[in-house]
Amino acid sequence: MKIFVTGISTDVGKTIASAIIVEALEADYWKPIQAGDLENSDSDKVKKLLGCPTEQSPSAKSQFYPNAYKLNTPASPHLAAEIDGITIDLKKIVEPKTDNHLVIEGAGGIFVPLNESETIIDLIQPDYKIIVVSRHYLGSINHTLLTIEAIRNQGLQVSGIIFSGSENKSTESIVLNKTGIKLIGRIDQEPYFDQNVIKEYADLFRDNLLELQESKI
Repeated sequence: MKIFVTGISTDVGKTIASAIIVEALEADYWKPIQAGDLENSDSDKVKKLLGCPTEQSPSAKSQFYPNAYKLNTPASPHLAAEIDGITIDLKKIVEPKTDNHLVIEGAGGIFVPLNESETIIDLIQPDYKIIVVSRHYLGSINHTLLTIEAIRNQGLQVSGIIFSGSENKSTESIVLNKTGIKLIGRIDQEPYFDQNVIKEYADLFRDNLLELQESKI
């Protein structure tokens, strides 16, 4: 099973959610495009959250694949690439081969530009299970519904949603009722995230994640 983790915006909790999914499924992890923070990339963060000091976890169950593009500037990938003097070419972003589950983390939202004509959504393949991470803030209902609608307009389906941050029952209820999307779980506003906290959430989310494998969406 290949799971693409996207968000309704930047800084909504995609990396934490990705770490939880990797832990829950003992999956592999791939971040196709990293823009900025190369010394502490999202791949590095997931490794630390899972207690993986090397390229593979101690149990050798999760493999971390290299970024297709490592850009120096923390900016939209199209701009970061321009600053580096290159153009992102989707043909050079090749999905790693694995027999394991694969978690693929996007960058920002689905319409973050990669070049003059393509955006993050163009990385999503028809066989990917798409999980949207939504975080509560003023305007987040609109951003969440727009994200889901845009994905559907591309002929793709959202397999599940994860809510991140302080609970807002009204927001969550209206999003779930209007979209009919499966709730994978919610990540509270924790004081910190470490290996133990990630494992606790992995245990909570595991059954819902495994059900995606049987789903046609």
